[in-house]
Amino acid sequence: MSASPEACAREVLEVIPQVMRVLRTEMRLNRAADLTVPQFRTLKFLDREPGSSLSAVAEHVGLALPSMSTLVEGLVARKLILRNTAPDDRRRVTLHLTAMGESLVAETYAATQARLAERLAAVAPGDRAAVVQALECLRLIFASNAVLEESKR
Repeated sequence: MSASPEACAREVLEVIPQVMRVLRTEMRLNRAADLTVPQFRTLKFLDREPGSSLSAVAEHVGLALPSMSTLVEGLVARKLILRNTAPDDRRRVTLHLTAMGESLVAETYAATQARLAERLAAVAPGDRAAVVQALECLRLIFASNAVLEESKR
């Protein structure tokens, strides 16, 4: 089956938001009850991008710096994040997960992955292989785009 770039783009635009809604719902169901979605997104971002600045996390989560600072302060108080001064620039703060923060993210991620695996178990093996192949293709396309965007900054 062949698809034009436009048809492919249309499918990506229609399907990815549906997938993201399910992922957000599953993550909410599996995260610690006393953690808000922005708090969990902050932890997950720092799991992927340890040593990030407050600005980078705020941009990812979509909060203004003062709000993100307050959110991070709460996560530091709960011993889920460490806030350190960057060795090369004392004005810059870097954020890292603590062992407890890493554990919380790993547990939530594992529980969500298990729930998604239950859904995908109903899909024929060949179709699951096609999904994996398509996602690998999307990863390459959008990873190269992220590199291009980063080089423009």
